[in-house]
Amino acid sequence: MPRQSAAVYRRRRLVLLLGVILLIAVIGVAAWLLIARPWAGAAEKPAPTASSSATATATPTDAAETPSGEPTASETPGVVACEAKDIVVEAVTDAESYQPGVLPQLSIRLTNNGAADCTMDVGSTTQVFTVSSGDDVWWRSTDCQENPSSMIATLAAGATVESKTPVAWDRTRSSVETCGSENRPRAPGGGASYHVDVQIGGFPAAGSKQILLY
Repeated sequence: MPRQSAAVYRRRRLVLLLGVILLIAVIGVAAWLLIARPWAGAAEKPAPTASSSATATATPTDAAETPSGEPTASETPGVVACEAKDIVVEAVTDAESYQPGVLPQLSIRLTNNGAADCTMDVGSTTQVFTVSSGDDVWWRSTDCQENPSSMIATLAAGATVESKTPVAWDRTRSSVETCGSENRPRAPGGGASYHVDVQIGGFPAAGSKQILLY
């Protein structure tokens, strides 16, 4: 048989290399989807984006695929949107007081006190953390938020879930005009008291969580 040119061999090696790289990428994405779950205890389902052709019934940067065997709104007939009367929202912090330089880590806890499973958007698009001192609002998480996303979760009746990845308050005063500034006013310490309020999916917490800064 005639001997094939070196160019033919190079093309074959290139095709084989691209196939190996694609296989590694697919395996890596599949592994991440099985591990990443931004809410503990809830069945999650990424919602379609605005450009999607799917109906927007049911999107942590935090999107995670629903684990096998757990219901979602699109898979369980009769599951309806959560109502304010059934959902308890609580602000959660990783400590009650913080030494100088330590940043408070803020999270949200949800409890479905209703008699039936329900769905709600628990993504960063619907989350608002507010830190105040008396009537003075020091910081809002939405002032300088980047790339917010939606995430529809099914909350089982009687279940309590909590966000896995906290939001850090940098102990400065926020505003939409100073997001890129490195000289924003810093919150006084020395045992000063602050209150953390949260809301998610349009549901506010019934009360705030007090923290002390030193």
